[in-house]
Amino acid sequence: MSEMPKAYDFAATERRLYSWWQENGWFKPEAMGEDARPFVISIPPPNVTGSLHMGHAMFVALEDLMIRRARMQGRAALWVPGTDHAGIATQLQVEKMLISQGTSRVAVGREAFLQHTWDWKEEHGGYITQQLRRLGASCDWDRERFTLDDGLNRAVNEAFVRLHKMGLIYRSEYLVNWSPGLQTAVSDLEVEYSEEAGFLYHFQYPLKGGGHLPVATTRPETILGDTAVAVHPDDERYQQYIGRTALVPMLNREIPVIADEYVDMAFGTGALKITPGHDPNDFEIGQKHDLAVLNVMNKDATMNANAGSYAGMDRFACREKLWADMEAAGLTIRKQDYTLNVPRSQRGGEIIEPLVSKQWFVEAKPMAELGLAAVKSGRIKIVPERFNKVWFNWLENIRPWCISRQLWWGHQIPVWYVNGDESQFVVAHDEEAAYAEARMLYGPGVTLERDPDVLDTWFSSGLWPFSTLGWPDETPDLARYYPTDVMETGYDILFFWVARMVMSGLLFTNDIPFHTIYLHGLVRDELGRKMSKTTGNVTDPIEVMEDLGTDALRFTLLTGGTPGNDLNLSLEKVASNRNFANKIWNLARFIIMNLEKVSGADRPDTPNYSAADQWIRSRASAVVAAVDRLMDSYQFGEAGRQINDFLWGEFADWYVEIAKVQLREGGAAAWTTMSVLQEVLDLCLRLLHPFIPYVTEETWQQMKAAFTDSGTGIAPAEGWAEALIIARWPEPAGVAEAAVNQFERVRDLVRTIRAARADNKVEPARWIAAMIAGGASTPFLQNQAAIIAELARLDNEQLQIAATA
Repeated sequence: MSEMPKAYDFAATERRLYSWWQENGWFKPEAMGEDARPFVISIPPPNVTGSLHMGHAMFVALEDLMIRRARMQGRAALWVPGTDHAGIATQLQVEKMLISQGTSRVAVGREAFLQHTWDWKEEHGGYITQQLRRLGASCDWDRERFTLDDGLNRAVNEAFVRLHKMGLIYRSEYLVNWSPGLQTAVSDLEVEYSEEAGFLYHFQYPLKGGGHLPVATTRPETILGDTAVAVHPDDERYQQYIGRTALVPMLNREIPVIADEYVDMAFGTGALKITPGHDPNDFEIGQKHDLAVLNVMNKDATMNANAGSYAGMDRFACREKLWADMEAAGLTIRKQDYTLNVPRSQRGGEIIEPLVSKQWFVEAKPMAELGLAAVKSGRIKIVPERFNKVWFNWLENIRPWCISRQLWWGHQIPVWYVNGDESQFVVAHDEEAAYAEARMLYGPGVTLERDPDVLDTWFSSGLWPFSTLGWPDETPDLARYYPTDVMETGYDILFFWVARMVMSGLLFTNDIPFHTIYLHGLVRDELGRKMSKTTGNVTDPIEVMEDLGTDALRFTLLTGGTPGNDLNLSLEKVASNRNFANKIWNLARFIIMNLEKVSGADRPDTPNYSAADQWIRSRASAVVAAVDRLMDSYQFGEAGRQINDFLWGEFADWYVEIAKVQLREGGAAAWTTMSVLQEVLDLCLRLLHPFIPYVTEETWQQMKAAFTDSGTGIAPAEGWAEALIIARWPEPAGVAEAAVNQFERVRDLVRTIRAARADNKVEPARWIAAMIAGGASTPFLQNQAAIIAELARLDNEQLQIAATA
């Protein structure tokens, strides 16, 4: 029998084991057989442009834990991997590359640009998935998908066509988040708000017929687009102005003074300028009062002809010039220091401009009703439950979803305009179908031009749970693995992604896409700050894994927080969990080194378990039951902590020390002790495998080899599986309460003696005499005298245990 290495070498182990698992097909659901009940998770697809960050590490650790446990429970566990085409992010990367080569997107044209982008994806796209593998992600990589692959493109076009036929997709002018730098509308998720120093400008709004109305704004340039001034109907200061006509400063355009309860009487002057073309709240007020929507800016954020003499000026230059002109006209009151909440593009960094633009929209209210009903009825459960309120608030107040983006990289909108007239169009799955429909509607000589825009990335991501399984085709995978089981993701995209998957799944498949939504929090630094390159506090998970091992990082992430709450990551804790992995290895090494003390000839017909044996076996069974209860309720952190506490605090600190005494007895007692050591460590390795797969698999293989070669006949009840990854998940075997309670008296006694030694400053290595008054427990304690003496450092020959002292 080869000797077990003294130390666990994670660097030499992790890649070897991962390749071995994958080569044997154990990541595939088919490994469990046709009769196995499926358990399915669709990975939140990381951006194809991305590199691993702690958010990725968190979701991989959580999802891999669920998948590995399900696999060990005999489920056909399928974890569908894939990446997102990341429209804006990827396009920006390729544009930067072209600029560095002395050309540009516009110069090379759409077709060549898309070829450059596909080439870039082929070169860089595998980087993030290799990093997911580094974390131990046991995905079925043969089923890997990409949100822009041919199958998903078919699904996207099918969804668009169906939504249009249902009357839920339309084209309209609407206020969107416009990125002047990127020259496209962006989603709310792609807008980041930052607190920045600025001003609140107080000025007089002239009234027709004389007088002024004091108003305040943070964006004077938008005054030129005002179509009303609003006051609160209960504001006595301004009652007399309601219904009068105001004059837009410097333009003298007439606009009404209206009453609306939205106005905050305590903000600024209590009178609010209404600019429906450049503010989302004003847009809603404008719709309510049937106000004109006036756009005073071009898409490059310069002022347009509606701005009068300010046309052609940059928006911020216009701000300064307009304020100076108003000051010269005697209309300004004061400029107050003010902290602004500035919306900036997540990608480009420039200030976002709310802008009215002709875009494609999904009328989401009917779909939202489906999503609301699914959670209210309990068909879908959100963990933690407190996010139900967020879910209901978002879906009850849902607005039309702008789905078009002015990009080239993405799913091009399947709309074709007829004979150059954008008011006439056909919606179809492809160009051939578009021409067929157009000829039927408009005659044989039609010409078609496809809408140049692409769909919001979230549109394709919203189909992810079923499109990755083959929808809209009725594939075997779709029939077997849909609906999926759990959608695990960050709470920050509950609406942007998760809600859209639920709405799309219910609409297109008439079924929920998953039964549970599990939300994790953000991974912050040890001081609780959000990790950012600007702050300089980003912890690279790859570096952590290289230094301390993948298992240590995984266990830290899995046990460091609770569902839906942020986690403060401490590298000291990661190092502590590396020590935990080493502890597991050393326990196995101790057991294997002592195997020579027993033989198959010592094996009893029926094991006679000592009090300590009964205690540790019962405690192990109780831990299995607790871990199952906790993991079934998604309390993974507490489950991991309980396994840790048991393995370290009870098995290693107590039973292993007791085993040293029992092994010295030799014969059947030693054989039984060794069988218990194997049984309990085996159970711990199985429970821990979903948390820390590498060290548990390697340790288990060492145990398997050693016990198989030992000739002792000691093995798991069902025999040794080929690998721990496919070994059976443990089941509680029952708890002998009397045995546990009885042996706890030994532990209490030992703790008391240890405390007395410490109080009296007795050297830890010194063996001392003792007299113990055992009372009614005297016979039992006398039977445990050797163990008590070993654990409390008592001289066995000078140890007296009697009913009374």
